[in-house]
Amino acid sequence: MQVSGVSAEVPDLSREEVRRFWDPGPKLIRAVRRYQAARARGGLWGRIVSKVWVLDHHVWSVLCQSELHLNTRIGGGLRLTHPTGIIVHPGTVIGVNCMIFQQVTITEGVTLGGHVDVGAGAKIIGPVTIGDHVVIGANAVVTADVPSGVTVAGIPARIISTNAPRG
Repeated sequence: MQVSGVSAEVPDLSREEVRRFWDPGPKLIRAVRRYQAARARGGLWGRIVSKVWVLDHHVWSVLCQSELHLNTRIGGGLRLTHPTGIIVHPGTVIGVNCMIFQQVTITEGVTLGGHVDVGAGAKIIGPVTIGDHVVIGANAVVTADVPSGVTVAGIPARIISTNAPRG
């Protein structure tokens, strides 16, 4: 199922591109990705380069007042549109082409499927699994698994609509 042309399986890495100097969301994601690549490379050079990306990550984390841990498993195409106050537990798994707005908290044991949009101020309290093509409304509190292709909102979050596939 594909909703609004965004895939839940194929990452769109253009969503993460740094487009200008002050682009804090993409720069925070870039620091995480490059740190993980340097650590995966291993060896002396990998350890040295990873330290540089730790520093870069720290700078952007402080500027954004966000905590996106360096070891979080993130699928390609993550967008942090307004990255202020986002807290993501390092045990979280984020699927491809997700979008997380400001003031979102995601706790341990949460798995986001592909193309999940998390509205401003939402709290996802795990362990829970969120399906593909899900929209989580602003200030929703998710405490139970969410099936694919729905919109949830409220405290606690409940399904309020089904996201019908387009074109």
